[in-house]
Amino acid sequence: AQGGEHEKEESKYFRRKRFGVIKNLLAASLGGMLTYGVFLGLLQMQLILHYDETYREVKYSNLELQNIDSKMLMGINVTPIVALFYTPMLIRFFGTKWMLFLAVGVYTLFVSTNYWERYYTLVPSAVAIGAAIIPLWASMGNYVTRMAQKYYEYANYKLEHVQEQQRAPRGAYNSYIVGFQTVFYAIFYLSFVCAQFPMFFFIKGHLSDLNHTLCRVQHCGTKSHGILTGFNTTVLQKLPRSNELITVESVLMGVAFLSMLLVLLLCGSAYRPTEEIDLRSIGWGNIFQLPFKHMRDYRLRHLIVFFIYSGFEVVFFCTGFTLNYGVCSIGLERMAYILTAYGLSSAVCSTLGLSMLCLPRQVPLLAGASVHAILLIGLFCWAPQARSLGEEALLYLVAALWGLGSALNKTGLSSLLGILYEDKERQDFVFTIYHWWQAIAIFVVYLWSGLPMKAKLSIVLATLVAAVISYLWMERKIAQMIPHRLPKIPKPRHKVRGYRYMDDDNSDETGSEKEEDKESDSSEDETEGEEPSGLRDRPRRRNRCSYEQALGGEGGENVG
Repeated sequence: AQGGEHEKEESKYFRRKRFGVIKNLLAASLGGMLTYGVFLGLLQMQLILHYDETYREVKYSNLELQNIDSKMLMGINVTPIVALFYTPMLIRFFGTKWMLFLAVGVYTLFVSTNYWERYYTLVPSAVAIGAAIIPLWASMGNYVTRMAQKYYEYANYKLEHVQEQQRAPRGAYNSYIVGFQTVFYAIFYLSFVCAQFPMFFFIKGHLSDLNHTLCRVQHCGTKSHGILTGFNTTVLQKLPRSNELITVESVLMGVAFLSMLLVLLLCGSAYRPTEEIDLRSIGWGNIFQLPFKHMRDYRLRHLIVFFIYSGFEVVFFCTGFTLNYGVCSIGLERMAYILTAYGLSSAVCSTLGLSMLCLPRQVPLLAGASVHAILLIGLFCWAPQARSLGEEALLYLVAALWGLGSALNKTGLSSLLGILYEDKERQDFVFTIYHWWQAIAIFVVYLWSGLPMKAKLSIVLATLVAAVISYLWMERKIAQMIPHRLPKIPKPRHKVRGYRYMDDDNSDETGSEKEEDKESDSSEDETEGEEPSGLRDRPRRRNRCSYEQALGGEGGENVG
C-alpha cells in the first residue's frame, strides 16, 4: 500500500512538471508574439507618420525625421552582422531564460524612446534592437527545444535511461520538438496581426484615400522599380493630436512591459543551475570559437542557403510584395488587411508542421518551397494596375498562400535543427548560426531596396532553388550515412570544490564529455555518427528513485 501511494505521488509530481513545461512554452510564445507585435506595429506607425511631409514640418520643423529614420533602419539591419561574435557568450553568461528576458527588455526600451523622438533617442535604441535580435531568437529557439526535451523526460520518467540520466535514444525527442516548435510558431505569427492594431484603430482614420496617395504612381508589381516610385509625399488627410499619439504609445508600452513580465514570471529556467555552470565553465575562448567550428558540419553548410532564403522571403513579402503590389494597387489604407491575411494564414498553417510526425521530414520544407516558387513565378508575370480595387481579392489570396509557405519554412527549419542537434550543449550555437544567416539575408534585402522588382524576384527565386538543391543533397548524404564532423565540447572546468564535483562519477557530465572520453587523440575535431551502444548505455549515476532524484535536482525551475 505504501508503494502504491508513493507511485501515485510520483505521478502527480511529474504531471505538475509537465504542466509547468507547457506553461513555459506558452509564456515564451506569447511573450515573443507580443514583443514583435508591438515592435512591428510601432515601427510601421512611425514610418508612415514620418513619411508625411506636412507632419514633419508641423510637428518637428527642421528635425530631419527622414534622415533619422534611415539611420534607425540602418542600425536595426546592420548591427546584427557582428552578433555571431557575442551571442553564444551572452547566452552562456546570462543563461537562456535571462537572455530571453533581457532581449525582450531591449525591445521595450525601443518603445519607450518614441515618447521623445530625437536622433539621440531613436538611433541608439535602434542599434540596441539590432544587437538584441539574434540573442533573442537564438535563446528562443534554444528555449523551445529544451522545453520539448524536458517534457519528454517528465512524460517518460519511468524509463531507465531517464532515471539514470543517460542520453536518450537517437530520435526520442523528435515528436516533442516538432510539436513544441509548431505551437510556438502558431502563436508567434499572430504578431503580424497584433502589429496592425495601431493601423486599424488609429492611423487608418487619418489617411488620405488612394486617389490622392497614388496620383503619380504609374507602374506596380513586376514593372515597378525601387519602393513605390511616385508615391505622394503627403499621406495624411489630418494630423493626429499629440495626446492621441501619447495614448497609443502608452498602450504599446504597456503591452511591451506585459511581455517582459510573461517571460520573467512565467518562464522557468531552461537548465538546472549545475548545468548552467557546466555550460559556461568550458572557457569563454571555446564558447567564442564554437559557432565558427560548428559550420564545418556539412549538415549546417548545406542548410545555410535555406537560412538565407528564410530571411529573404519574410522581408520580401513585408516590403516588396506589400508595397509594390498591394499598396501600389489598392492604397495604403488597405495595407493592414494584406499583412493580417498573411499573419492569420501563417499562424493557422503552422499547424501543418505536425505533418513531420507522420510524413518524411522533408515534406514541410519542400512543400513550402514549392508554394513560394509557384507564387514567385506568378509575380514575375503580374503587374496590377495602380488605383484599382479589382484585384484586391487576389492580393489577399497571394498573401495567405505566402503565409502558408512561410509557416512551413520556419516550422520545418526549426524542427529540423532540433532533430539534427539533440545535444543540449550545441543548441545555442546552432540556433545562433541559423538566425545570424537570416540577419545577413535581411541586411541584403535592406541594400537592394532600389533594384527593379524583376531583379528582386530573380534573386529570391534563385536562392530558393539553390536552397532546395542544397537541402536535398544534405538529406542524401545523411541517408548514405556519411559521417559529419562536430567540434568537441571541452569538459567543464569547475572552480568550485564541493561534494558534487569530488565524485569520480560526475552526475553533471554532459553527452559531449562522453564522446571526448572515447577519443584517443587530442585533435580539435571529431567525427560523430551513431554513438556506440556500449558508451550510450553506460549509466552516469545510478539513482535509487527517479522521484527523489527529480525532487533534489530541479530547484532552479519555476513550475508555477
